[in-house]
Amino acid sequence: SAAAARAALELSTGREAEFGTAFALATAGDSDKAEALADDMERRFPNDTAVRFHYLPVIRATLALNRGDTERAYTFLQLAVPLETGMLRSSVLGRFGALYPIYVRGVAHLAAHRAADAAFEFRRILARPGEVVSDPVGVLARLQLARALSITGDKPAARAAYRDFLTLWKDADPDIPILKEALAEYATLR
Repeated sequence: SAAAARAALELSTGREAEFGTAFALATAGDSDKAEALADDMERRFPNDTAVRFHYLPVIRATLALNRGDTERAYTFLQLAVPLETGMLRSSVLGRFGALYPIYVRGVAHLAAHRAADAAFEFRRILARPGEVVSDPVGVLARLQLARALSITGDKPAARAAYRDFLTLWKDADPDIPILKEALAEYATLR
């Protein structure tokens, strides 16, 4: 949640804490706070490779998508290509952040109505379970893959991807908005 993300900054203002918080806030739609954190990271860590070529491109691309600017999102994500499959400190120590550029690129493809390209990106994530481990992006990639496959018209594969997501979330609180969305989307495919 956005509140949990903000609480992380009370414990640390290190680059990984700011990245995780900024990404969570940007994903939740709190663009102003996420932008402020990204600006702070850019100011504090101007020569840091992970910040310049992974953390900031992911945050700025997500913010661009929040504004409906997929082309700008693609431009930011292009900066992250050299590091997008690397194991960064956030993914080693905090178990988050691995493959985020790929995930956000997939989301950008969905926003640009390029569902087959989106499905390709989400499959890249799912093909690397040892890198994703318990990061929520691994589960969300399943849902986004289901959405992409549904758009391409591959209903059997979309149903299977929705079932994979729903199986992983079978014990989740039933009032979580993304779970409700997934259930409603899955119901339309049956």
